[in-house]
Amino acid sequence: MNLTDILAQAGGIESMAKELGIPPAMAKQGADALLPAILGGFKKQAQSGGGVEGLGGLLGQLGGGGLLDSVLGSQPTPVSQGNDILGQIFGSKDVSRSVAGQASAQTGIDSGILKQMLPMLAMMAAGYMAKQGGQSGESGGLGGLLGNVLGGALGGGAAPSAGGLGGIGKMLDMDGDGNPLDDIMGMVNKMRG
Repeated sequence: MNLTDILAQAGGIESMAKELGIPPAMAKQGADALLPAILGGFKKQAQSGGGVEGLGGLLGQLGGGGLLDSVLGSQPTPVSQGNDILGQIFGSKDVSRSVAGQASAQTGIDSGILKQMLPMLAMMAAGYMAKQGGQSGESGGLGGLLGNVLGGALGGGAAPSAGGLGGIGKMLDMDGDGNPLDDIMGMVNKMRG
């Protein structure tokens, strides 16, 4: 089961669709296209920021399991928290825009809608990981979860070189190093230049 399915079961996809005024099927399609980049961002954060323990600490600082509850709640989602997460994992709004643009090209969904989905999805993914990671009482839970979510859960049978990010990971990982985010940054820099 991939993370989109898990979030759909929790009610997150439907909740996001309602808030954005789009059909749940479109929200799911958008989530499928955006989540690999978000999870890639978490993976990069774990690689550069003190490993899984560092990521667990960061998730806690950003709001922990409450992030998922904020999206599922009946109140409008406090997307500023989601934007904080995106700032941490992508480093710049340009990367968020590039991710939304790529997902838009892939799905045909308006990039404006996808940009609104990004912070909500970041909150759901962070909240879900924080809840799962906290259940085992030690960072092994989060490490195992990250391995599963970033590995098999996204791509199903993704080639190891894709960093477990499935189709979009392969598409974005131009230099084959398993990390598409550096390639997204490269594309952003080219657009600026």
